[in-house]
Amino acid sequence: MGKTLVIAEKPSVGRDLVGVLPGAYEKHEGFLESDSHVVSWAVGHLVQLAEPEEYGPQFKKWRMADLPIVPDQFKLVVRDERSKKQMTVISKLLKRDDVDDVINACDAGREGELIFAYIFEKAKAKKTVQRLWLSSMTKVAIRDAFERLRPAEELSTLEDAARSRSEADWIVGMNATRAATIRLRSSFDGAVSLGRVQTPTLALIARREEEILAFKPEPYWIVDAKFDADARRNYAGRFHAGAQPRVKTAAEAEAIVADVRGGRGVISKLEKTKRSEKPPLLYDLTSLQREANTRFGFSARRTLAAAQRCYEEHKALTYPRTSSRFLSSDMAAEIKPTAELVGHNREYTRGAEYVVGLDVLPLGRVINDAKVTDHHAIIPTRSEHKLDKMSDDDRRIYDLAARRFLAIFHPDAVFENTRLETTVAEHVFRTRGKVLLVPGWRGVYGEGMDEGDKSDDDEGSEQRLPKLEQGEDVDVREVELEAKETKPPRRYSDASLLGAMETAGKLVDDEELREQMKETGIGTPATRAAIIERLISVGYVERDGRALVASDKGLNVIRLLGEHALTSPALTGDWEKRLEDIEHGRDSRAKFMADIAAFANATVTELDAKLKDVKIERASMGPCRVCGAELKENRKGFSCWSREDPGCGFVIWKAKAGKTLTPAIARELIDTGYTAKQVTGFKGKSGRSFRAKLALRQSEEGKWRVEFDEAWAQDGGAAAAKPPEPEEAEAAATAAAGEPAAA
Repeated sequence: MGKTLVIAEKPSVGRDLVGVLPGAYEKHEGFLESDSHVVSWAVGHLVQLAEPEEYGPQFKKWRMADLPIVPDQFKLVVRDERSKKQMTVISKLLKRDDVDDVINACDAGREGELIFAYIFEKAKAKKTVQRLWLSSMTKVAIRDAFERLRPAEELSTLEDAARSRSEADWIVGMNATRAATIRLRSSFDGAVSLGRVQTPTLALIARREEEILAFKPEPYWIVDAKFDADARRNYAGRFHAGAQPRVKTAAEAEAIVADVRGGRGVISKLEKTKRSEKPPLLYDLTSLQREANTRFGFSARRTLAAAQRCYEEHKALTYPRTSSRFLSSDMAAEIKPTAELVGHNREYTRGAEYVVGLDVLPLGRVINDAKVTDHHAIIPTRSEHKLDKMSDDDRRIYDLAARRFLAIFHPDAVFENTRLETTVAEHVFRTRGKVLLVPGWRGVYGEGMDEGDKSDDDEGSEQRLPKLEQGEDVDVREVELEAKETKPPRRYSDASLLGAMETAGKLVDDEELREQMKETGIGTPATRAAIIERLISVGYVERDGRALVASDKGLNVIRLLGEHALTSPALTGDWEKRLEDIEHGRDSRAKFMADIAAFANATVTELDAKLKDVKIERASMGPCRVCGAELKENRKGFSCWSREDPGCGFVIWKAKAGKTLTPAIARELIDTGYTAKQVTGFKGKSGRSFRAKLALRQSEEGKWRVEFDEAWAQDGGAAAAKPPEPEEAEAAATAAAGEPAAA
């Protein structure tokens, strides 16, 4: 009897599979082998779609006449030298005579299916394939999955969706990027990268930035008073004219203060209502990433990496790249045993004991077979979890998932809301009070949990109120006015951008409504983090603490594209819905790809016409501080060089530690010799982002150069010895300070 070849997505997963399969394994270069099985692995994507030049030498040059490029049959190439080595190993294993069949053990999802499909096709393999479908990496789950192998044909539509996604991204991205780059060569440095998913995502960020740039603040005033019912019972209130707390003029605010100061008022209205708050749904990847960004300042990529380690290394969480927030009905019996194991760690004991002690579990918002396709929600695994072995990031992500899992089986939290109105000299002051009567699910998080429901600052904060009665007289102890300004819309953070991507740019806060819109979002939970990082890597977006800021290049790209369909979140959301339909047999791969080819053709034609005569003038920076000649922007920097005059040699290079310095930064350096605020978007040797002030300094030889103007950068090589803190680690401090850095 021949052997079975098992192909995993990563070496670590391969080793976990070997721990469950029978027999003793011998280690070889790139695989492990026993008497019955050979286990090998990819290292992510070993194989990818070929570049255009692989289809003909004419495509080496970027020419509008050659567009659109739409291959009849896509070619595959091995990704790089490292991939070539492992691909050679797998190809040889697939051709061995003693290997009878193959098990696809790549990640159970669209991308895992694509990784295996491309390897199998590139190796020209013909053997029978079965699918290992894993949602948990515990030994029990792996053993169970091997006993329930699925025929590859059962997942053919998943492969169709995976190939369609990959080919659509290639067709749209390759053609749009070439067309835009050809027409904008004189305006931009390097390629103008466009894509099916990245461009509408950039459009969300850039259009928000345009709103901020166009925003003109308007002044207004608020009036606050403090009241005493007696010496021990006091509270605060904010003036409201109807439902409006804002006073339009200083004179009006001063008149209210004068009327109220030192006076007596009466509690003219006192209403108490009870409100129940349901526990939040279980996490899918996007909601987990949003929560971690809001609580800890983690980027989407950082959260995904931690969740993946909790899944693969610690065996503590189920498969993270899921879009479901529910469990399937066959998992109901697993809930109490899982909760009991989570409770073995003392911080979860109390919450776990409540769940285990329930006679009947409340499953209405937990079990939903219609909402579970490839994978269920992220929950703890049915195993012992060694928290002391986890890094701080991994521990935090595990904690979010564990508490959310226990909380959903707890009762609603119950609040008493009090709305109070105090009338003084016909001026009404409103007060809001909130008391937690029944902790319910919030008890799982402890007393320190943020209660949320933070309304706009203008409404006034919620208070713990003393016992008060309607009709009671009160004294005005203090009254004051405060001048304020209207604020522009906030820049996107990872959390808010992920939310916008999930709903294709529509503002939806309600969890249940978000669930209904998931299938028409931008990208998938598995790809959204990579899209954000891609926009940063091509220089379209930069991080400023938790904020995502469109660069000058990113803004200009979206301005030039205007309302082109490629910038439309709705269109990309519709494509994602069609890919989902292909996966479930409701749409045709052939029809989808024909529509994508037609879109690429129309896009090339439109970009050719729209961008043909566009030219963005290079920035003029004023006189050179050395020779007085005009400093101008060029492809690589800002200098007094021109074709007619080589200048004096003064130059500020654009490239600095992985960031392209903008004209605004260069102008500040030229005018003042330094940047007043830290500049964001630099990258250290480790690949982590950091921020720093800059200074323009002259060397002993008389040459000018831009240096980091920070304590860690003084004394020569100190910068290499002590790199700056990554932005992600200081995001919370930045947000608290409220002072934006230069972009």
